[in-house]
Amino acid sequence: MELVRPGMEYLPSYRAALGRGWSADNVRKMVAVREELDAIEKDALAFVALLTDREAIGPPVTLPDGSRVPRLPGYRMWMWDGEFCGSIGFRWRPGTSDLPPHVLGHIGYAVVPWKQRRGYATRALALMLEHARDEGLEHVDLTTDEDNVPSQRVMLANGAVFVERFLKPPSQGGTPSLRFRIALA
Repeated sequence: MELVRPGMEYLPSYRAALGRGWSADNVRKMVAVREELDAIEKDALAFVALLTDREAIGPPVTLPDGSRVPRLPGYRMWMWDGEFCGSIGFRWRPGTSDLPPHVLGHIGYAVVPWKQRRGYATRALALMLEHARDEGLEHVDLTTDEDNVPSQRVMLANGAVFVERFLKPPSQGGTPSLRFRIALA
């Protein structure tokens, strides 16, 4: 498994995963699937281009409660083993490792169900940490639901340390979550 920059050559496989009901958005799920399929249908080139937005020039981000917040610089990469396996995203604020309150973590990842338990998320996170180091961050924060033990294992396998239990803001569901941190320096 390798990480690839989203591109038109990979888009049919990505679209097929969306068509099977997979979404990298574990809160908005099918709403996010429909939005992405609609965006691909409307302008596939623009959809792919917006997945890399290092200058945060894209539209605001819609939170699970429907509110909209400014976009941070960031990009997504796709897990690829000959077909689409999952997505990993990285976002940051230039010049600091701190994030605004509405951004729960620097990195988020999701593997399609039919490719889980192969170590893909662990490998993808390790590869993405190299990109985060290139941005000069001291650390990255990652969050997960309390009951998402597989995600916790992925983080711990990449050197994460537990930071805190917290409640997500109401705009993001208000559910209990765990925050982990990985030092990059």
